Amino acid sequence: RTYARFLLGFLAFLFWSAVAPTALGGIFVIQMYMNYRYLFQESFLFLPGWLAVAVALILLLTGVLAIRVAVKGSRYWQGALMYSLLLLLCLQMSLAVLVQFYTTQMPSKMKSTMGYIIYQYKGPHSQDPGSRAVDVLQRELQCCGVENYTDWLKAKAASWHLPAEDACVPESCCKEKCSQCRLDLSHLEQLFQEGCLKKLEDQLRFVMLYVFWCCTGLSVLELLAGVGNGILMRHQPFCDLRIL
Repeated sequence: RTYARFLLGFLAFLFWSAVAPTALGGIFVIQMYMNYRYLFQESFLFLPGWLAVAVALILLLTGVLAIRVAVKGSRYWQGALMYSLLLLLCLQMSLAVLVQFYTTQMPSKMKSTMGYIIYQYKGPHSQDPGSRAVDVLQRELQCCGVENYTDWLKAKAASWHLPAEDACVPESCCKEKCSQCRLDLSHLEQLFQEGCLKKLEDQLRFVMLYVFWCCTGLSVLELLAGVGNGILMRHQPFCDLRIL
């Protein structure tokens, strides 16, 4: 019982330490969705973010319950802790499944969406949400086109009704230190040449893997907490089933 109480107390501090990283991962997912929601408009990418935030909040409460059980092993507190651990495990399993789904499914959808909005691009001063979204994406990620800058040269002739020889890239492809680069494609060092798809995929994969490993590590800690709580419950059994 002494070791079980010590284990619960130690795990409570680990739970509290994991609150900020877990919530941060959820906030990263939500922020990514808000920044590029035009590319994710047909998905529920925000859902893993809010689930991660919910896990962090419940984790904070679980740490309080673990400390309470470690200090004073009331049967009611032990039952509440066990239910809290079970809820956390269910949420984290759901979150892990969503993370794996979006990691594998989103790249193909992003590629088709980005190709469409590049073809429909209406200029840097347009109020069209797709045109504004692609400009924001290229400036923030310092990229140009889907695979590379040549995607613009293929699409602009059709979307802007220009002769093929006059096709150019938008201003958002230009490096900040260069001016009028969109009018002079003979100097490629003035452009962001790497495509946006790979950079966005890398960012999405990093955030999702971060959330996934947070869930995996927390699940191990929660199982240990369940074992410690079970040991204390075994030494202090319920007299009846009313607590359930």
